Amino acid sequence: MGSIQKGHTPQSVENSQIPYLADDSAILNSYTLLRPLTSIRVAGQVSKNDKNIFFFFSPVPPLSWAVAAFILAVNASFVEDLDDSFKENRKNDVWLVDFYAPWCGHCKKLEPVWNEVGKEMKSIGSPVKVGKMDATSYSSIASEFGVRGYPTIKLLKGDLAYNYRGSRTKDDIIEFANRVAGPVIRPLPSQQMFEHVQKRHRVLFVYVGGESPLKEKYIEVASELIVYTYFFSASEEVLPEYVTLPEMPAVLVFKDGTYFVYDEYEDGDLSSWINRERFQGYLNVDGFTLYELGDTGKLLAIAVIDDKKISADHTRLKSIIQEVAKDYRDHFHRNFQFGYMDGNEYINSLLMDDLEIPTVVVLNTSNQQYFLPHKPIENSEDMVQFINEILGGTVEAQGGDGILQRIKRIIYDAKSTVGSVFRSSPLLGCFLFGLPLGVISIMCYGICTADTDGGAGEAEPLTEETAGRELTDEGTEGTDEGTEEEQEGMNEEAAELADEEATELADGEAEQKTILEKKKD
Repeated sequence: MGSIQKGHTPQSVENSQIPYLADDSAILNSYTLLRPLTSIRVAGQVSKNDKNIFFFFSPVPPLSWAVAAFILAVNASFVEDLDDSFKENRKNDVWLVDFYAPWCGHCKKLEPVWNEVGKEMKSIGSPVKVGKMDATSYSSIASEFGVRGYPTIKLLKGDLAYNYRGSRTKDDIIEFANRVAGPVIRPLPSQQMFEHVQKRHRVLFVYVGGESPLKEKYIEVASELIVYTYFFSASEEVLPEYVTLPEMPAVLVFKDGTYFVYDEYEDGDLSSWINRERFQGYLNVDGFTLYELGDTGKLLAIAVIDDKKISADHTRLKSIIQEVAKDYRDHFHRNFQFGYMDGNEYINSLLMDDLEIPTVVVLNTSNQQYFLPHKPIENSEDMVQFINEILGGTVEAQGGDGILQRIKRIIYDAKSTVGSVFRSSPLLGCFLFGLPLGVISIMCYGICTADTDGGAGEAEPLTEETAGRELTDEGTEGTDEGTEEEQEGMNEEAAELADEEATELADGEAEQKTILEKKKD
């Protein structure tokens, strides 16, 4: 094809019916690129001044495609592909690593998020390096780091490896990396710093005091639970004026607009107390939160609602749970966690039942039991009564993790899986489940057919041995259809044969006697 001059439209294109766009001239050295808005190759001819002008061109992908591909390539450049040399070279740095499998659907979904994480960490100047490793190609290294599923996100800091269990969003992953990569205990030197940190974090643990056994225990627990929340230290002067400490040293948690002081005699082990108190009193519960709440040992009282429906019942139940969580904290906070869940799909799969929403349910995540109110919850007093009945043992627990429930779980999960496949893609469902059933049917038919043929083969020798008898029987049947004379003739012949056999037997006996007499002589 001929060259395209600046600002000039090819003659064959001027009269064509295919729309064209001109890209930014600065991108292509001030030369206008004319291209069709199609994604296929086009060939044709137009007529101008009674002359046929033939043209043939191949369209260039839209600029947006190229820009998107460039952005993906740039983002991916901030994430390092790791190999077997990573084990020896990583110890001097802090690494945030995604262990993935090429065939894993969740891994593919995480990939663009992970590229954004790498770009963001680089832009903020974080010392954390972001990488990814194919755990199927380097399985020995993945096993050494305790990788059991895909994708697995770990922050590697010296000889320590911290698992990430939160939502797979860019902000949550970056917040986790910055929290774990920094010091385990962060000092708060001034009131301004304390106020700044308190505004940023919904839950805040603070150690107040000097060196003590309590501080050593606090550092130990913080090293373990840093994956979930921040830990700080401060002097008593830094704390807000409304804070009153019964004794020093002390450990406090700031949340829900107030604070609570750890009491060893009432709250038990420090690690258990921090693990229980690291959540707000009232939560938006999802699958990840529910999984983490299982470690607290608390019962979870939630309002199952639909946020998309603006109705008085949904709003009322949500407000009741929130009111009980706030006003009755001193009564229930050691045994109950409160919150709400949007939608009933997850809770239905958990309970293996269809709950009508809005409703209230209390879950025991440690043994998969649950409690349902025997009457509608109309106000906070009804909810408090329901909770007291659970604590008193007067409400029957449903579900559990017994053998029958496990069998029911397997059946329910199988039905749910099959149903979801057919709902999303009926053709795929027919292929996945119809093909194995067809193969099994053919195998069963072959086995049954093989047994039938074998029985016929075994019967053949018996048929040959009794062929004469069958023929005789057939002959006898034939006589039934003959005349009486033929029957009499047959009877006479049979009698004659019998006489001849008797005569032959008599002659044989006589000969044997003669032989015996001769031997005696």
